Formats: sequence, C-alpha cells, structure tokens
Amino acid sequence: MPSVDRFARPLRSLRLSVTDRCNLRCQYCMPETDYVWLPRESLLTFEEAARIVDAFTPLGVDRVRLTGGEPLLRRDLPVLIASLADRPVIQDLALTTNGVLLARQARDLHDAGLHRITISLDTLDPARFQRLTRSDELPAVLAGIDAAAEAGFRSLKLDTVIMRGVNDDELVPLLEFARRVGAEVRFIEYMDVGGATQWTMKAVVSRKEMLAHIAAYYGSVTPIDEISSAPADRFRLPDGTPFGIISSTTEPFCASCDRSRLTADGVWLLCLYATTGTDLRRPLRAGASSEDLRQLITAVWSMRADRGAEERLGMDRETTLVPIRTLRKNAHLEMHTRGG
Repeated sequence: MPSVDRFARPLRSLRLSVTDRCNLRCQYCMPETDYVWLPRESLLTFEEAARIVDAFTPLGVDRVRLTGGEPLLRRDLPVLIASLADRPVIQDLALTTNGVLLARQARDLHDAGLHRITISLDTLDPARFQRLTRSDELPAVLAGIDAAAEAGFRSLKLDTVIMRGVNDDELVPLLEFARRVGAEVRFIEYMDVGGATQWTMKAVVSRKEMLAHIAAYYGSVTPIDEISSAPADRFRLPDGTPFGIISSTTEPFCASCDRSRLTADGVWLLCLYATTGTDLRRPLRAGASSEDLRQLITAVWSMRADRGAEERLGMDRETTLVPIRTLRKNAHLEMHTRGG
C-alpha cells in the first residue's frame, strides 16, 4: 500500500539526481556565468543511493528516473543502473539526458538494464542550439539519439522547452523529426523554477497556443484518454502520431503529482518548487537502518501538502521566482541540482 500525503497522493515516482554538474548551459536552466557546486565528498555513493531507494520501494515507489545535472557525467553510471535494475520492485527505470555523451554510452546503459531514455532537444538548428546552450554539440546529441535507437531502447522521448521568439517556430519540425527517429516528443512550457533567471511570462507559450499551432498545420488533434500521473498530457495527430505537452506553468497538474526528488547529495525534495528538503544522507551516514529511513520518509510524505505550480499561479508573475542572490547562497534551489 503506497504511502499517501495530505491530499491522498501516493508516493510512486522518485527522481534520483546523480550529479549537479552539466556540460551545457541552457538558457532556461543555467543562463548565468558562475555557479556554486555541491562538494564532491557530499555526493551519495552508488551504494548509498541504492540503500535510499530501498527505503522508498516498500512505501510504494516503483518508478525511478536518473537525472542531473547531466547524469552521463557521473563516472561508471551503468554500475548504479545494473544495481537498480536487479530490484524487481522497480517497474520503470528511466534516465533523462541532454544526449551529448549518449552515443558512446547508449549500449552500456541498455545492457546494464535501463528501460527508457528521455533526451532533451530544444532545436534542430545548429546556430540556435549554440545560442541556447553555449555549445556546438548538436551533432553529438543527434548521434546520441540514433545510438539509443540502435542500442535497442524501445521507448525514446524527446523533451523540448518551448520559448516564445526562441524556438516556438519548431513545433512541426520537431514533431516530424521525432516521427523519423521513432521517438515521442514532449513540448514543455517554459517554467520559472530553479535557475531560470531570465524567465518572463511573456516568453511562455501555453499548451493552448501549441495545440492551436499544431492543429493549424496537421488538422484535428485528439486527446489520448488515459489514466496516468505522468506530467505530460498526450495527444494524437490525425495519422496517429502521439506527442505530449507538459503545461506546468499555465495548467498545473499538482493534484495527480506522485513525484519527489533526491538530490545528488541526498536532500529529498517533495516538489519542484520546494524551498527546503529533508536530508537523508546525514542519518544514513550516521548509521540509520533501512527501517529508520522508511519511518522518516513516511512521516515527511504523510505531511506533504505541496502544490507549488498551482500556488505559483496566484503569485507575482512579473519577476522570477528565485532571485540570483538567493540562488548563489543555496545551490539546492538550482534546477540542475534538484533534477528535472
């Protein structure tokens, strides 16, 4: 029986960050020039991470997603994947990556037991990619997508953050690209969480606008009727091609959220918008047993009342949620620390 919070939301999905480092500097996530990094000695070892996961699974967690930063920067990541894949209770083991290092690692990830991969791809234009990420690694990302398909991953997703005046003209090209490579694209509304210090509401392209644009090109778009706690609402083009839209900014889905996040140094966050979390590394390294950790997790989750995206709707939307000066004092507020 899954542990439930104050709104009867079950504890089902855990986002497990393995590093706060990233090899890109995406405009919507890491637009600044300097960052405060977690001390390397504070990062969970793979054994510690697996022990914490083992404390979650008896409480209902059966889906684990490895994130970062960029998780493929973590050395020997297939070792952790193989360890988690050996746990039958974990029904879905996924990874989110920017794809830069994927071509050389895709086969090892698949062979270690990883079930699914989501790859961030915000543009197909090399010059635009360079402006968005301060990197010219688009060819490496595209090679990584091909390598993931060749390695045998049957579920490939592409995540695209849509920003007005930046890449909102690529909805159709990205849908066509996803179709060609056998992936499903998910368009994400620009969110002002973590280090999105350049966010403005004017830059947000809403789900309603995206659907109108897509329908104007393809014709009628049909919602896919399914029961799911996944963040994306899914739709189908007239030819049957599916795609998703994650509308956290304009149409939040807090009521069905069963996700929580564990940072690379063991801080457990109940909401993407959370300003504080629960340190699980400290009791673990102090000798806490699995039962001790389970009791702590149960107590914290049972009191959860987070509805961060919904609450954000009623707040000042003219300024970013977290000022730069605050981010520089607390690395755990950064998106690249808490994981996507």
